[in-house]
Amino acid sequence: MKNTFETPHSPDAHYDAVSRTLHWLMALLFTWSYCTAVTHYLASDSTLDKLLWPYHKPAGLLLLVLLILRAGWNLLHRHNRPPSVNRLASFGHGALYVLMFLIPAIGLLRQYGSGREFSAFGLTIMPGLEGEKIQWMIDLGRDFHSELGWAMLVLIVGHIGAVILHSLRGDSRVLRRMLGKPGGL
Repeated sequence: MKNTFETPHSPDAHYDAVSRTLHWLMALLFTWSYCTAVTHYLASDSTLDKLLWPYHKPAGLLLLVLLILRAGWNLLHRHNRPPSVNRLASFGHGALYVLMFLIPAIGLLRQYGSGREFSAFGLTIMPGLEGEKIQWMIDLGRDFHSELGWAMLVLIVGHIGAVILHSLRGDSRVLRRMLGKPGGL
């Protein structure tokens, strides 16, 4: 949806309301997901871990669904989006999108290979397997799900750091684009 006040390439261009909503909703879900992972890593089997960890997989599934919606929306509205700040930003965003897809996909493969049922939000997403486990799926998940998750956290911190750096340098348009504010903050 084109904003009638500016072109996508004008200095005051910003992302549309759907893009902004999906971005910030995913940011909240990623925060939750990383809190569950850090708690599980640092305090496994604690009361807090037992409270938070059961929500890690459903949050990951929701993030995957939102990513698919977001990617589709971005594709449909690619000509009405502000341009990337530079090539490094384009590369970083591309890497984030790849990891946002790979991490839950690998987690789902591991879940399927384990033979255990996967339920989220009161729905059975995958029934349990009848028969032997699929070891290569389990191994893929064991070897890469967490490691890619931590790599993505580094990219997320870099993403946030870049926004802060731009703001410190007096270029607040980077943050304004995702806040939807064409003027000053």
